[in-house]
Amino acid sequence: MDEKKRIAKAASLMSLATFISRILGYLKDMILARYFGATGVADTFFVAFRIPNLLRELFAEGAMSSACIPVLTEYQTKHGRDEAKRLVRIVFTFLLLVVGGVCCVGMVFAPLIVQVIAPGFLGTPEKFSLTVFLTRVMFPFLLFISLAALVMGALNTRRIFFIPSLAPAMLNISIIACIVLFAARMEPPILAVAIGVALGGFAQFVFQLPSFFRAEYSLRPNVGFRHEGLRKMAILMMPATMGMAVAQVNIFVSTILASYLPEGSITYLYYAMRLIQFPIGIFGVAMGMAVLPSLSEHAARKDYREMGEDFSYALRLLFFITFPAMAGLIALREPIVHILFQRGHFDYEATVGTAYALLFYAPGILSIVGVRIVTAGFYAMQDTKTPVMIAAAAVGANLVFSLILMRFLGHGGLAFANTLASALNFGLLFAYFRRKLSIIDGRRIFSSVAKIFLASAAMGVLAWGSFKGVSWRTHGDTAQKVLILGGTIFLSGVVYIGIARLLKSEELRFLTSMVKKNIER
Repeated sequence: MDEKKRIAKAASLMSLATFISRILGYLKDMILARYFGATGVADTFFVAFRIPNLLRELFAEGAMSSACIPVLTEYQTKHGRDEAKRLVRIVFTFLLLVVGGVCCVGMVFAPLIVQVIAPGFLGTPEKFSLTVFLTRVMFPFLLFISLAALVMGALNTRRIFFIPSLAPAMLNISIIACIVLFAARMEPPILAVAIGVALGGFAQFVFQLPSFFRAEYSLRPNVGFRHEGLRKMAILMMPATMGMAVAQVNIFVSTILASYLPEGSITYLYYAMRLIQFPIGIFGVAMGMAVLPSLSEHAARKDYREMGEDFSYALRLLFFITFPAMAGLIALREPIVHILFQRGHFDYEATVGTAYALLFYAPGILSIVGVRIVTAGFYAMQDTKTPVMIAAAAVGANLVFSLILMRFLGHGGLAFANTLASALNFGLLFAYFRRKLSIIDGRRIFSSVAKIFLASAAMGVLAWGSFKGVSWRTHGDTAQKVLILGGTIFLSGVVYIGIARLLKSEELRFLTSMVKKNIER
């Protein structure tokens, strides 16, 4: 199979699985909004969850995948599958001991961690104590999600993508089940959500094991910690923790600063970030994970021309899909927030606050998904130093932008600072990667982006104009509003594809030809 088609097929499978998971995620968020609204109690959960979630990005999914896949691919290509399987057993044993120890330390020092991440909570002892308690309940999530990330990386190396990408759905299912079944019976009710997070991490790990064992991998402990592959992963993973998690670090900074803003600000930022994570997760993460094995294989064989071709293709295809998603979220931000969340304790004021944050977060989608592809290129070449240096600069810029903008734009300023820092991160990464791998057709990428921008802008203006005169202040007439929103999204998509076709978009032609071939089969 042609490598471009293989990447597109893998990305589409991962996108489908991620779509299912994200839909369940929005159902979870709707239930959370209904039960807890944008209150101080909701703020405590989102702060407490931010801690294991940040560590997950630092030590689990992002860094683990970026370190695991290139090294396993190299060992599988050069030393055979048996050696790759042995390396997986060694890494599993290492994670069990090290990450398990980190969880124990985190639970002991939870008060200090919460004091650092949300210093504004110190003025309210009840709020602070509850956040500490929830943090301790959720810390085991880090161990389970680390093991799940290892299993996912091992399966991706074998070009098995669907089941690992569907695994995060288990987390959402677990949280939903715990809220519905136990929230009314627990004191405080928010404890049910924290228990759901811990159980969900375990379920995400276990869900992948049948596929893992069918691929002839094993979890039998192996303490051969002197293995060169483990050393390579550790070297790659240490800087990758920062390089892959810059978005989470920026959110971490926003959470600290938002704890000084009016009550509800943290929750507004959380729900707005959840909305932009939909296209990021479905398209950006999926494409980044799908292209990494291919880029790693090219790098292992030193076939840099093919590597440049696949990199350019993945970036252009990703922008073709995510540009209209960004424009749609900006144009339809209030209707989307209203339909998804405005019910129960989540009132119109919360809808306005969340939509305001979304306006400033949405433009950052392009940079965040772009970073996924460029960092995949760096990691395929086993260079994690460059991304971490650039990420450090982006984190510093985010802090400066946040302190300035929050004075004028409130929580919207924190969201906009995140967007500006993400743009800086992507711009610098792309410039340095182009110098490292000169066989990248920059003009072709620029030409493609120009066409995509024109089509997306026209689509966004049409979508924005469609809701003039529709009131979203009060809840009700949900079916009618869903039909209006759904119809507008469909019509906007038709307009986008129509304009892209008039502009002779290469990405549209490729996707159309793939769909036709699948139908003919």
